[in-house]
Order: sequence, then structure tokens, then C-alpha cells
Amino acid sequence: MSRHYQTWYFKKKDHVGKSERPRILIKINVVGSAGPIRFVVNEDELVASVIDIAIKMYAREGRLPVLRTKLNEFFLYTPIVGSEALSPLEMIGSFGVRNFLLCKKPSQLTEVTEITRKSSSSWKSWFNKSLSLKITTQ
Repeated sequence: MSRHYQTWYFKKKDHVGKSERPRILIKINVVGSAGPIRFVVNEDELVASVIDIAIKMYAREGRLPVLRTKLNEFFLYTPIVGSEALSPLEMIGSFGVRNFLLCKKPSQLTEVTEITRKSSSSWKSWFNKSLSLKITTQ
């Protein structure tokens, strides 16, 4: 063994043992996109920062559909946890899985109720008009 190789080997060995955190390769499927995004993160990375990284990579790759860039507008799901979204404050490595699903949060409840009110009022007015026309024509 040459002296240069021994020095490099022991430096490399010492470096690996001290400050490196475990890293994992994760795959995130984005709803409506053609394929998953794959990248490496630390196991102790928070779900919120993983969502942020995924959104930025998605935009950098020019994928469709175009997503907004606010990370609080998205949920991250895993098949094992079930139908509940992951908490943004949990560590990504704590779930024991490497595959995730990124979904947009549904619209605000107020927007939905306004649309429902508008459509129901127009439906009611149409229904009332149609009844009044039938009654007056008889």
C-alpha cells in the first residue's frame, strides 16, 4: 500500500464516521404529472422542506401541469399512513417509506360555498320561473 493511498483512506474513513447524516432516495408522484420526481434528502429533513424541494425541482424541470410555488398549498401523502396528509413538522425518514404523493390542497371553503350559492340561486330562480310560466299559461 502506498503512503498516499493510506493517508487518503484514513482521512476518508474518519470523515464518513463523524458528521454525515443518513440520506435516502425518495420518489414523489405529483397528481396530474407524467412521472415521479426523484431526489436524495437527509432522513431527518422535515416534510415541509421536502415539499419545497419537490415543487422547485418540478418547476425547474418544466413539468406540466404548472404548480404554484407556495408550499403551504400542498399536502404530502404516503401509502402506509393512509388517507391523512403528513404533518409538515415530521421528519421524512420517520415513516419508513420512500414513495410519496404530492397533491394540491382543495380550494378555500368560502370560495366553494360562494360558487354553490350562486349556482343554487340561479337554479332556484330558473325553477321558480319555469313553474310560474306553466301556472300562468294554464
